[in-house]
Amino acid sequence: MSSEMIYGIHAVTALLDTAPERFIEAWALKGREDDRLLPLLNLLRKYGVSIQFVQRKTLDDKAEGAIHQGIIARIKEGKKYEEADLWDLLDKQPQPFLLVLDGVTDPHNLGACLRSADAAGIHALIVPRDKSVSLNATARKVACGAAETVPFIQVTNLARTLRELQERNIWVVGTAGETDDQLFDAKLTGPLALVMGAEGTGLRRLTREHCDQLIRIPMAGAVSSLNVSVATGICLFEAVRQRR
Repeated sequence: MSSEMIYGIHAVTALLDTAPERFIEAWALKGREDDRLLPLLNLLRKYGVSIQFVQRKTLDDKAEGAIHQGIIARIKEGKKYEEADLWDLLDKQPQPFLLVLDGVTDPHNLGACLRSADAAGIHALIVPRDKSVSLNATARKVACGAAETVPFIQVTNLARTLRELQERNIWVVGTAGETDDQLFDAKLTGPLALVMGAEGTGLRRLTREHCDQLIRIPMAGAVSSLNVSVATGICLFEAVRQRR
């Protein structure tokens, strides 16, 4: 049976709320049963999950550097989406709303983007298979459960995928700091794929060339760019505002 580890109070709680049947076992910090951890331990017991109470070093070793907040769980591996699943998902959505991350390599940024994507109602998050972060334990922890609700799809050739989205009449909008078109003037209704690049490097050339429109977030201060997860949240919720 394939399994994976999740760390932290929020990540464990969120998965218990959505898929308690996936839990195999858990480890908790010995001697810590405070107001934050105790309700989670009681919930794990309610679902019949075996809990081992261990020293901090044991948790640290299992977490391999990730922040575990005194709780780690081993769970059955969740559904892994393949590239072909994207088209099945789109067939079920009359107004697809997609998020594409190009060249994002930090799992903390991926987790934060997943969290915003879940809140905004994104139907799938798409990343290139190469030179991009995968959905690891750190990303899952930061996502606070959103990794279980937003389909995460890695594609072999991002430019080709964007072209195929366009062939399905999905408007592909990318972000770029040098364009004149501003976020709040762009039309973000209808079938939409929002493409965000990594902070600093931005979108790759081929990705830019396969966007129908490039937009930028207007910046009034001395800072020239935003963290990709912050920029993603701003762009997603402007789209949400328009789509409502």
